[in-house]
Amino acid sequence: MTKHIGIAAVSPEGAALCYRQIFRQAAHLMGPNNHPRVSLHNEPLVTYIEAVRANNWHAVGDLLRRSATILADCGAEFCLSPDNVVQFGIQLAEAGSPIPWLTMPDLVARTVEQDQRKIVGLIGTKMVTTASTYQTHLGLRGIQVLAPEPAEVDELDRIIFTELVYGEIKPKSRQAVAAVIKGLAEKGCEAIILASSEAPLVVNAETSPLPLYDAADILARGAVVRAMKV
Repeated sequence: MTKHIGIAAVSPEGAALCYRQIFRQAAHLMGPNNHPRVSLHNEPLVTYIEAVRANNWHAVGDLLRRSATILADCGAEFCLSPDNVVQFGIQLAEAGSPIPWLTMPDLVARTVEQDQRKIVGLIGTKMVTTASTYQTHLGLRGIQVLAPEPAEVDELDRIIFTELVYGEIKPKSRQAVAAVIKGLAEKGCEAIILASSEAPLVVNAETSPLPLYDAADILARGAVVRAMKV
């Protein structure tokens, strides 16, 4: 029997997408009818948003650890969060967590390295695109990470926090994200990391001019692989 996977949800839309991605990955890796056990717990999104905006990462860690504790009580043997912004808080959550955590940045960096990419672009919130969430892991592998222009970063942040986390997808926002990716391609990017769990709502492989690395989907695959190692 596979290990029980726990999802510490932050954005409802992002967590729902990740839940679906886990089972799609399981269908490829385990067969169409051999699904892993998955439990999901969330704290109110506003509590995370307030903590992140206040740069209170200990509060973020406490929220994640609370979910981990509840998930462990449900039988989960390890847990993850598909939300890119809170990856900073997972190290704090690990202290005192009853179950181990699986994180995205290293999984994404390994996948990009395996494809021998040298320059990649980043699509996500301002906190993710301007910080070291992915830059450190990729940089250590000799991969350059390019962020969008400052005005584009602000627009992406607005789209994610005022539309996508609530499941709203406006045509104008699709066009804005497409323009950002086109600009990154012109700067020499070979591929794009979707460093927002909600980003697939506005861009996919069919609409992007560059190959995409969906961080949450890579995490979902990593979770299934880990669950299979019993």
